[in-house]
Amino acid sequence: MAASIARVVEISATSDTGFDDAIHAGMTRARSTLRNVTAGWVKDQRVRVDGDSLVYQVNIEVTFILQDDADLA
Repeated sequence: MAASIARVVEISATSDTGFDDAIHAGMTRARSTLRNVTAGWVKDQRVRVDGDSLVYQVNIEVTFILQDDADLA
């Protein structure tokens, strides 16, 4: 059986709507940019006050499987 090797990157996403929207936006972007995304872990979340508005921010660790050399050929 071939071994799977994964990599984890941390991304940050924001939303004016809420944490769920920030998570959805971050993972959607990660899936459109990275191949073989398998998971995301919300590592941190915070709310920033921007004048009269709130900005919801999440930091997400995104896991994706690296391609084998044979897949690159």
